[in-house]
Amino acid sequence: MRWRRADLRGRVNGNLELRFGRTGLTSYAGLEFVRRYFDTLGLVRLVRRELAGVLPRTDFGVPAMVLAILALLIAGGRRLRHLRYVDGDPLVLRLCGLRRLPTPRTVGRWLRVFRAEHLLPLQWLNALLVARAIRHAGVRRLTIDVDGSVVSTGQQVQWAQRGFNPHHRKVPSYYPITAYEAQSGQLLRVQNRPGNVHDGKGALRFLRDLFAQLAATLGAGYPLEFRMDGAFFRREIIALLEQHGAEYAIKVPFYPWVGLKARVQQTRVWTRVEATVSCAEHEVEVAQWGRRCRVVIYRRHVRHETAKNFQLDLFDPSDGHYEYSAVVTNKALSGTALWAFMSGRGTHEKVYAELKGGFAFDCIPTMRYAANSAWQLLSVLAFNLMRGFQMATTAERRGATRKRRSRFRFETIHTLRYLCLQRAGVIVRPDGYATLDVGRSAAVVDRFTYLDRRLKAA
Repeated sequence: MRWRRADLRGRVNGNLELRFGRTGLTSYAGLEFVRRYFDTLGLVRLVRRELAGVLPRTDFGVPAMVLAILALLIAGGRRLRHLRYVDGDPLVLRLCGLRRLPTPRTVGRWLRVFRAEHLLPLQWLNALLVARAIRHAGVRRLTIDVDGSVVSTGQQVQWAQRGFNPHHRKVPSYYPITAYEAQSGQLLRVQNRPGNVHDGKGALRFLRDLFAQLAATLGAGYPLEFRMDGAFFRREIIALLEQHGAEYAIKVPFYPWVGLKARVQQTRVWTRVEATVSCAEHEVEVAQWGRRCRVVIYRRHVRHETAKNFQLDLFDPSDGHYEYSAVVTNKALSGTALWAFMSGRGTHEKVYAELKGGFAFDCIPTMRYAANSAWQLLSVLAFNLMRGFQMATTAERRGATRKRRSRFRFETIHTLRYLCLQRAGVIVRPDGYATLDVGRSAAVVDRFTYLDRRLKAA
């Protein structure tokens, strides 16, 4: 059927008048399903049990304050002052169990009371929820990516230091480290750190705490495998991983004392991995450590000169240009399978991007270190809860791969907000029953009906 032009065009005669009187309007109709998911988790009871007696007290109650910050982050707020723009929304209030939201000043004061001992209960709450999600995902082995990321801060923020900020070298920053379980899509743990802490030097205590967390929440029934970049190529880290019986694959920097350049020069046979990638396996004696390590060296043929020409003297220039990398591992994988396994680390970078762009992980709400660390923990908690929400509702399960990608096809929080969470609606009361009306759009009807059915089944 072809429509007439007169049936397609609409005329705009003037500006609309504004009115601010009607109640029951919401911009976040999808939060009703998030609230139902929280009910199935027993989240309020869990927060009350784990946090109510140990976090700073407030007139709103600790569970309501935690839920208010989670609601702000899930709805898309990035600053405490954005609480003013979601206050009065009936679905946000319903999610928090409040009649009015705390003001930004109230939340800021509450966060500034936090000290280091208050962060441990938040870590434990996240650990319990992550363990439940991993069991639900049916993962048989845990693939853990450990890496740090830079969060730029202001000049006066407590414990912010100049250090490993690659884009803004003179800007004070934090350097939080996270552990990401790749197959379930959950962030196991986060630890905030000053910006002058090196990944490798500052990671040993973090890894010990991570092993203790996994033992306490999941037990010893899961084989562990770790993927890390070159900053973690340290004797004490490898010794700790082996002590706990964990498999590992760690990038190896081309330090002169490791002797990889000589190994590359001596290699005559390279095994094909991909069209432009080949590998060679070596047993490398690391004299400073007094041990032998299995190292797989990879070379990629590129059409451009390598950065700073630091590798061109390995071969005659007529052989072309190569970029080299190396991985130390105790896994019984071929070079081809190990390349695919290490390629899966890229998902962790996407998680950092979603945390910073979607859950305000890179925002600094106060000048206090403990308060900013608590904000990061709540951001990670919101991320994990929305991943769990998708596992219970819309996420499509997919098979395992050599890259250890996620077992579910997750949507980003931006997509989730557009398709579900940030849907306008109105609460009406036909026959005295509170009803959420979200319009007649066929796509919205299908999405909301499906979510309603899946959560009822859960």
